[in-house]
Amino acid sequence: MQGVLWWRDFEFQDGMVTVKKTGARLRLEPGLIGEVLSWFPFYLVVEGWRLRRSSRSGPKIWFAPDRPRPWYLIWSVLHVAGARIAKSPCDADAVFYFDDSTTCGALDWPSGPRAINRHCQSIAKSHVGAVFEQCFGYALNVDPARFPGRLVRKSEANGAHDGCIVQGPCAAEAGYVYQRVIDNSIAGERVEDLRCPTVGGKIPLVILKRRRLSERFANSNESVEVVETHTVLSAAEQASLAEFARAMQLDWGGLDVLRDKADGRLYVVDVNKTDMGPPIAMKMDDKIRVTQRLAAAFLEFLRPAPALEPSSQP
Repeated sequence: MQGVLWWRDFEFQDGMVTVKKTGARLRLEPGLIGEVLSWFPFYLVVEGWRLRRSSRSGPKIWFAPDRPRPWYLIWSVLHVAGARIAKSPCDADAVFYFDDSTTCGALDWPSGPRAINRHCQSIAKSHVGAVFEQCFGYALNVDPARFPGRLVRKSEANGAHDGCIVQGPCAAEAGYVYQRVIDNSIAGERVEDLRCPTVGGKIPLVILKRRRLSERFANSNESVEVVETHTVLSAAEQASLAEFARAMQLDWGGLDVLRDKADGRLYVVDVNKTDMGPPIAMKMDDKIRVTQRLAAAFLEFLRPAPALEPSSQP
């Protein structure tokens, strides 16, 4: 998927749209069509940025094995930052390992350019849970055969959005992971997810995504709010999330974080290294503000560290 004609990534047949890269299939229904129509105004805004800034001498990024499409967050961030997609790795200031696959294979990596997400090879839910427990000291994933009570069962695969609640103890099914049910409910029979965009381990802002409790595992949101990081995450929590990102070897991506209502603890339930966005339900002004903030953070991440001055001590 290195071609520029991004609409060729899809196949349309019998009222279904298939994403060729992942095999994901979506039914063409009013809800999906409405989301696409809601996305287009922001796409046109970013296209305007891209055309105005195409001649600027910003950093050049080579993406491999895939080129980001307009619905990925990094695409809009690049154009706001004045960065460009390099024509080859030899011409790049940085190389971004961009692959939607849950587990990535080896890539012939050019020497010289800055590496982004090169070593983030797996975002399988079992791996995310293991790294989370290592960094936070308490577990999210459980053995369903030994756990009594309600459990969340979800696919290991990236972007499946097939979570459901089952009763434990129960036999484990191949290809699925089992997790504690995190009570992230808020007033009005809603649940609240904390989407934490992460750039070099830092979280420039937090996106609060809310939906009905009955649709807690859905990929759509009823409302979206942008807040400053310190208003929802303590300094210690930010440090733990930064440690988690380092352990996942995630330079750029989004963390899906839930706060348990009972004990206040955080749980990282998903890692997105090719995150989409900004969310459809977000207001246009907020989409622009979020993209600008992340563009500034991305440029800061790419900026070379200042050289250390030689010591004057003998």
